[in-house]
Amino acid sequence: MLGSIDQRGSVLARKYRAQRQTFARRLRFVEGDLARPAIGGVHPGRGTRNALLALGERRYLEIIAPDPKQDGIEGFAQKQVAHLKQLASPHLIGWAAHPGDLEKFSVRLREAGIAFDGPRAGSRQRPDGKLLQWKTLNLKDDRDGLLPFFIEWSSDSLHPSEDAPKGCRLTNFGGLTPNTDELAKIASLLQLDLSFSRGDQPTLKATIVGPKGELQVTS
Repeated sequence: MLGSIDQRGSVLARKYRAQRQTFARRLRFVEGDLARPAIGGVHPGRGTRNALLALGERRYLEIIAPDPKQDGIEGFAQKQVAHLKQLASPHLIGWAAHPGDLEKFSVRLREAGIAFDGPRAGSRQRPDGKLLQWKTLNLKDDRDGLLPFFIEWSSDSLHPSEDAPKGCRLTNFGGLTPNTDELAKIASLLQLDLSFSRGDQPTLKATIVGPKGELQVTS
């Protein structure tokens, strides 16, 4: 977004304003139907920043956008940042599951012959200065985004659902795919609580209810 030094500075300023407006639009999109999200912070090295809404016990909605102040983005994160910059309107871009100990989970994946990257350490500093830390594991084939990435929060980090704005809940979450039997088998192997319906294109869909109404969003 996300010559001479003066030209470069001018271009970056315009891009920075555009990215700020994009993030603000995404927040207004959610706030208009649900509730006002709380600013979370930035993801160093990942090129993104976020805001959060709690959706119940250990569930939350993350509104994520490129962070225009980050130049050095690590290789593994560049694809996601490029995708975020191309979005013209808010969409689901993925979801996370919590399998417990990621090191033990990775052993299970290897034994099942499922390729993955990680676990990889991550962190984010909250506006109050507290540091949140976690580890993530990504499947090399997430079936066009229908399968999640996996996260393990550090034991000394507060889960985002605990202090994000409350009052919203996830009432429906599922996927559409032309290969329902295959995806259901993989989901069962990964112990995922996700149902699939038949559809022409792989698509995630979610319905969230909040104080102001209902939000339906797809990938």
